[in-house]
Amino acid sequence: MAIKISIIGASGYTGVELMRLLSDHNEAELVCVTSRQYAGKKVTSVFPSLIGFYDLEFVEPNIELISNNSEVVFTCVPHQTAMDVVPTLLKKGLKVIDLSADFRISDKDVYEKWYQSHTSPDLLKDAVYGLVEIYRDKIKTARLVANPGCYPTSTILPLYPLLKEGLIDEHSIIVDSKSGTSGAGRSLSHAILFCEVNEAFKAYKIAEHRHTPEIEQELSKACGKNVLINFTPHLVPMSRGILTTIYANVKNNVSEDELRQALSNFYNNSYFVKILPKGQFPNVLNVRGTNFCHIGLKKDVRTNRVIIISAIDNLCKGASGQAIQNMNLMAGLDEKVGLMQPGLYP
Repeated sequence: MAIKISIIGASGYTGVELMRLLSDHNEAELVCVTSRQYAGKKVTSVFPSLIGFYDLEFVEPNIELISNNSEVVFTCVPHQTAMDVVPTLLKKGLKVIDLSADFRISDKDVYEKWYQSHTSPDLLKDAVYGLVEIYRDKIKTARLVANPGCYPTSTILPLYPLLKEGLIDEHSIIVDSKSGTSGAGRSLSHAILFCEVNEAFKAYKIAEHRHTPEIEQELSKACGKNVLINFTPHLVPMSRGILTTIYANVKNNVSEDELRQALSNFYNNSYFVKILPKGQFPNVLNVRGTNFCHIGLKKDVRTNRVIIISAIDNLCKGASGQAIQNMNLMAGLDEKVGLMQPGLYP
């Protein structure tokens, strides 16, 4: 029996990516997609890439319609909108995977410092952070999963095992990330117009990006200490993908081979995290359209610092693919179902 699925806010990039991936999921049936902007229009008239896969129309958000026909709901709505709709979905007995930031940060005060007032703080204790490779067992029994952000995914996966094993100095971490423009969403904005992005390369939200507390929260859990990082995101002229470069001081003169082995051991049973061989480094081209995270590293023996590089597709492992990976676990399925596509190379 296929899992009945609805997507609230399905006309953004994460929504259409969910539809693309779910079209190849043999244990799922998409029954409802909502969009205020496109209500009444065929999905395929808005997204012709889905012709031949769906015969659905976008509808106005309707909780009764969704709850009567669905088992799992993906909420692909802006911050603050999610916290208004998720409590009702849970009361209706649905399982929810939220792709906004509303339930990722467990401390209400921290959330409100970086975002806005939280109207459903009682749910923060129930939400499970949806990074499968770290919280796999908790996700299996969760009602509400807070799907991680794209930058945090690309940062936490490389650092978590090294901090957990005490191999790097938690006070020395610098994170430098570059993202494609789809990370800014599908809404019109001067900042992401073609003429503004093409042949351009810039940093933005320096020392104030909202993903910072999410990253620090999870890294602090890894080592049991308060972790503060320098995080600088950049916008590059490509449609999708994130390349993250991380710098950290190595403790006790640990070797490069030991650092790589720690990552390999931690992710030994995690299919979607690939630790690259010595001398090989990630390229966003190789993970485009996939749920994989590629990680490579090199130790600079002169400075006793490790340089770690990760690559993900921000719309897949950084959003919709990871959301389906979470759904699979919540439904008792193999986490790889529907996510076995190789990279869109070249």
